[in-house]
Amino acid sequence: MKAPIVLIGIGELGGEFARGFLRCGHPVYPITRQIAIPDAARQIPTPELVLITVQESELDGILKDLPESWRGRVGLVQNELLPRHWRQHGIDNPTVAVVWFEKKPGVALTNILYTPVYGPHADLLINALEAIDIPTRLLKDESQLVYQLLRKSLYIMTVNICGLSCGGTVGELWARHRELVREVALEAIGIMEWLSGQELPAEKLIAGMIEGIEDCPGRNCLGRSARFRLERALHYAKEAGLETPRLDDIYRQVKQANRNQ
Repeated sequence: MKAPIVLIGIGELGGEFARGFLRCGHPVYPITRQIAIPDAARQIPTPELVLITVQESELDGILKDLPESWRGRVGLVQNELLPRHWRQHGIDNPTVAVVWFEKKPGVALTNILYTPVYGPHADLLINALEAIDIPTRLLKDESQLVYQLLRKSLYIMTVNICGLSCGGTVGELWARHRELVREVALEAIGIMEWLSGQELPAEKLIAGMIEGIEDCPGRNCLGRSARFRLERALHYAKEAGLETPRLDDIYRQVKQANRNQ
């Protein structure tokens, strides 16, 4: 029997990883909201990997309270993820998958690009993804990981926020509203520069984002977290003292639409 995998969060994304781990012969122990993590850590003190698949808004709370015996075994798959999110909790070297596939209830899995993976347990994630026919790629170093995290963050922020303004698919968005896309993307990059503490290659990131758009043009722009992403981006911009006229305008549109409902 192979070593166990602990899975914190068992939604659609977590379910796909669980399926991959099981096909590779790993027992999977799901941790739901009804299970106390310290109790689980006492029962499973040395899992091979602790994969955290909760939403971005829940990640800080999970990492803050993670038992010491699990902290060197962390795997992360969240959107809008940067090294600051794990380092502030004393986690120095997690295994990270930059997930580009999408799974929604009652809908078949959709692949967009490939899923890059980096970290000490990258082989586990790669084997699990390959077992369920998801294309993946091993990254060479943390600088490659950071670029891939930024590219995915830019993609998800831009298409979600633009979708609040014009809806439709990502292909329609890029074909009909390129000026809007670039304006939102550049404001998002400004926020990501403040979050990462470094100057970023804006045009390279935008080109990488466009690869994601063109690879799966039929994907809807809007997701259930779109408004939350916009509000979080505006919160960061305010904290950083950044001007975001296009994001501000879209937020006004959203509030007006809600008032008219």
